[in-house]
Amino acid sequence: MLKEPVDYFTYTVLGLSPGSQMGSALNFFIYDTIKIFLLLSFMIFAISYIRSYIPPHKVKEWLSHMNEYVGNVLAALFGIVTPFCSCSAVPLFIGFVESGIPLGVTFSFLIASPMINEIAVIMLLGLFGWEVMALYIGTGLAIAIVAGIVIGRLKLEGEVEGYVYDVLNKKKGMAACACGPVEIEEPTQKERLVYAKDYVVEILKKVWLYVVIAIGIGAFIHGYVPTDFLAQYAGKDNPLGVLIAVLIGVPLYSNAAGVLPLVAVLMEKGVPLGTSLAFMMAVTALSLPEMIILRKVLKPKLLAIFIGILATSIITVGYLFNAVL
Repeated sequence: MLKEPVDYFTYTVLGLSPGSQMGSALNFFIYDTIKIFLLLSFMIFAISYIRSYIPPHKVKEWLSHMNEYVGNVLAALFGIVTPFCSCSAVPLFIGFVESGIPLGVTFSFLIASPMINEIAVIMLLGLFGWEVMALYIGTGLAIAIVAGIVIGRLKLEGEVEGYVYDVLNKKKGMAACACGPVEIEEPTQKERLVYAKDYVVEILKKVWLYVVIAIGIGAFIHGYVPTDFLAQYAGKDNPLGVLIAVLIGVPLYSNAAGVLPLVAVLMEKGVPLGTSLAFMMAVTALSLPEMIILRKVLKPKLLAIFIGILATSIITVGYLFNAVL
């Protein structure tokens, strides 16, 4: 729906050539900027509205009876069936934290959701066969579950920005008084809609500039860094190929389905499968726009730990795939 008007504006109104570096970069920037902000607005609004019906104390009560690891597994599996890219998964991640879901469980979802989805699975099956598809799903799930468990064990709730928990405290369904807990009056439909709208504005005010800058970096790389660059420096003869592929993938932004055709091209040019999939994981689960948005939710220490665990896992999986296949 957006592609045609953006193409028209870029290539007809502005007169840029579709094959030019400037045209490709600007088209990418305009399209992804509009797409990300529409996705963010829709997701934040929907999640905020739904969250107004779910008392956080009920969520905590349910989770308190759940085995530690079961929560991470269920969150990772839920991530697979939710077709979100990394940036649109962040509002749902924020909603989980604000609803009182343990931090480690929310990270299992945040990693699995953009990295593995049904479209990517189908395309992997068609492009590379069921063995590669199964390996990718298995390793993606393992990364999401293990990373979530590690982050949960580190007890880093204090490294989440205070305003997130302020929302949690405001949204508790119970309030204490001298005679015991008292139910807070249920908000009206109008109040729920106003709350969701205000929360959209609040979050976008915090992140819009950083998202635009991140997309600009990705657009520059998209338009000016050719595919041959990755094939040249991350080829099978370079022992640091996986690391280079991950570093190149981080500034980019796409979902798994969008980056898979590029992975196929890279493999045709001689880039090993593990290196190509590590690049794909970096683009989908470790993208710069996602990290910038997360910084408005997570303090630097927790964000650095998350990036470190995820990057190490992706690089390890890349070398493992190259060694086995």
